[in-house]
Amino acid sequence: MLFLKKLSIAFIVSNERFKSNNSSVKIYVPSIRIFFNAGVKSIKMTDYRRIHMKGKTSFFTVVTYNRMPLFSNRLAVDTLRSSIRETHQKYPFDLEAICILPDHLHCIWTLPEEDERSGLRWASIKSRFSRLFAQHQQMEKPASESRAKRRESGYWQSRFWEHVIISEEDYIKHFDYIHYNPVKHGLTEKPGEWEWSTFRKYVQTGVYDEEWNPYSPLNTDDEFGE
Repeated sequence: MLFLKKLSIAFIVSNERFKSNNSSVKIYVPSIRIFFNAGVKSIKMTDYRRIHMKGKTSFFTVVTYNRMPLFSNRLAVDTLRSSIRETHQKYPFDLEAICILPDHLHCIWTLPEEDERSGLRWASIKSRFSRLFAQHQQMEKPASESRAKRRESGYWQSRFWEHVIISEEDYIKHFDYIHYNPVKHGLTEKPGEWEWSTFRKYVQTGVYDEEWNPYSPLNTDDEFGE
């Protein structure tokens, strides 16, 4: 496919193995080495169960507490980016795509070959963000006892949505969904107009055209954890 041909030109890629529930099925797709730096059928969250798979590539949706538009604040966005960088230094992962919206974010990342701990990384990102942002604001958000134990300080919805990528087609669908998300939510008319996204990086490397915008909206009948 043209998309993947562009990826092979734009990046030094390595093959990452994805396995379906059928262990005999092995699918290889490019894993993009890029880091975000400064310069499913509906399931009740209480019934949600994580898939533990070492070296997995996953799509995530993470939502703010009570859908407050936390990331309308540039300071909050910068603090989140710093928290992601600090967590990456301690617990490595490959962040391949991200889009930060006012009340939620989407991203795709790949874990190291012998690691399955997505939850550990999100706990680190959330707690680091909460501590740093509270310090910046010179205030502490009130939190329930259970939320205090999680060190999330009332900024975050307690859990997160994770979808394990199982194929090349699945990867592309979620990769495009992330970059189309600002348009879907009516925040911009074009993906490139949204600042807090990896879309521009992929325009610079030839993965996307500057004017990329699906002729018809992406199928959002699927569940993406929103």
